[in-house]
Amino acid sequence: MKDKKVRKYKVIGIMSGTSLDGVDFAYSKFILKKKHWQFSIQTSQTFSYPKEWRSKLSSAHLLSGEDLLVLNSQYGKFLGQQCNQFIKQKKIKKIDLIASHGHTIFHQPRKKFTFQLGDGNAMHAAIGLPIAFDFRSLDVALGGEGAPLVPIGDKHLFSDFDICLNLGGIANLSMEVNGKRKAFDICFCNMILNYLSAKAGKDFDKNGMLASKGSINQKLLNSLEKIYHSNGKKKPSLGREGFEKEFQSLFDNKSIPLNDRLRTACESIASEIASSIPTSNKKMKLLTTGGGALNSFLIELIGSKLPAKTKVIIPSKTIINFKEALVFAFLGVLRLQGENNVLKSVTGASYNSCSGVLIG
Repeated sequence: MKDKKVRKYKVIGIMSGTSLDGVDFAYSKFILKKKHWQFSIQTSQTFSYPKEWRSKLSSAHLLSGEDLLVLNSQYGKFLGQQCNQFIKQKKIKKIDLIASHGHTIFHQPRKKFTFQLGDGNAMHAAIGLPIAFDFRSLDVALGGEGAPLVPIGDKHLFSDFDICLNLGGIANLSMEVNGKRKAFDICFCNMILNYLSAKAGKDFDKNGMLASKGSINQKLLNSLEKIYHSNGKKKPSLGREGFEKEFQSLFDNKSIPLNDRLRTACESIASEIASSIPTSNKKMKLLTTGGGALNSFLIELIGSKLPAKTKVIIPSKTIINFKEALVFAFLGVLRLQGENNVLKSVTGASYNSCSGVLIG
């Protein structure tokens, strides 16, 4: 007899990270069977940003209100066009939903707002399929940080791992603590490394080669540590504004050789991550994803600072590169079901919420 409780969804998740590497598309299949979720990424692709869009997105926060609204519509149309291209190239037939994160331009939860560029209405007009977008705003309105959102996916899709670490533009982690999912941003990661790599004419520091040739600048390292721990143990969510205000000038210091700045940044990232992971005498599996998982020097540095029983696990490149797009597809599925997809235990909001605007 067929299990009536089995539910299946095929969803495209779209993710644009703070590091401006490009737009990630993941077409994924989700199956809910006996209250347990299974998933598979059917196909995926990253569309690198044209120079014009990299420039527009990196300077969007400087626009007037009117020009930002224009760009919001244009970017929504752009995402829709890229999605159509993805569907055509991959010959995708059945799609229940498109779930888009958008591109974060402003993130200031203390002022009660966050803004991810990419109008869902413009996307829907370009694609003609149901769209879910704006997954962060409700949580911020409820007093939460609006971030991180990926932990709901860690909880349901990656429960085999004790800790899930994401090394994106910003490093964050999630884990179960006394039966509740806890998660927080740790430090700036690829946002710093890519910013410094650009000074050497590179999009990123492949395998950490530049950093590995440098030396630690103790004064810079102390300055970074002081900023990160100015709030004591409280870990706020991080955004571009904080990087520009507190960190950028430190890394613009030309009196420190570029390789040394990169090496010191890697040391800072590894140290902040190691200090954020609880000490334990039992074996722990640490799933590591995001672009930074491909930086072998950084991974080796992180591993050297962790307890011997903590095993750093690097999954397939598909999971490394597309886990966030996968999880936003999953957030869209939960939104379709009317289930909570943002956890107060993670964000600090007044209650769990079913977030995301649905169109179509």
